[in-house]
Amino acid sequence: MTIGKRKNNVKNISDSFAAIDFETANEQFASVCSVGIVIVKEGIVVDRFYRLIRPEPDYYSYWNTHTHGITARDTDKAPVFPLIWKEAEKRINGLPLIAHNKAFDENCLKAVFRTYCMDYPGYDFHCTLQIARKLFKNLPNHKLNTVAAYCGYNLEHHHHALADAEACAMIALFVLNHPNCVVI
Repeated sequence: MTIGKRKNNVKNISDSFAAIDFETANEQFASVCSVGIVIVKEGIVVDRFYRLIRPEPDYYSYWNTHTHGITARDTDKAPVFPLIWKEAEKRINGLPLIAHNKAFDENCLKAVFRTYCMDYPGYDFHCTLQIARKLFKNLPNHKLNTVAAYCGYNLEHHHHALADAEACAMIALFVLNHPNCVVI
């Protein structure tokens, strides 16, 4: 992926990336209970990946469940993160990662790697939230569903990891075609 300074100093992404989203069981970043990944190559969605994950620590807060609808019953028999990541890693295979609010998703990924004593490979992470704040200043807010709607994507299942990853991918693809951004 080529990243460079663009018009308006907006960092942009290339047309090949992996959009990623995590949902968590509780207030701990490491408590990922689902992951959604959308693989985009040369501007085309070529793969989608969604898995439930048994979280660590394995408890659910009311507010998290209220937000995404995932419960302990849903993940009691789900694989733990290292097993899921073996599948995911094959799909992302050297692609840059992009998330809407990368601070959250990147912190989740780093925290769960630490929890399982896995070596974090230093993924190249980018943020559609930061890009949207610079490009789409007239929006009332820059929440994922607001930005997705502006970019022409109807996010029907907000806070479902795959739906959110798809929305992020569509925002990124919209940005690639935005007149104020030039892909180098």
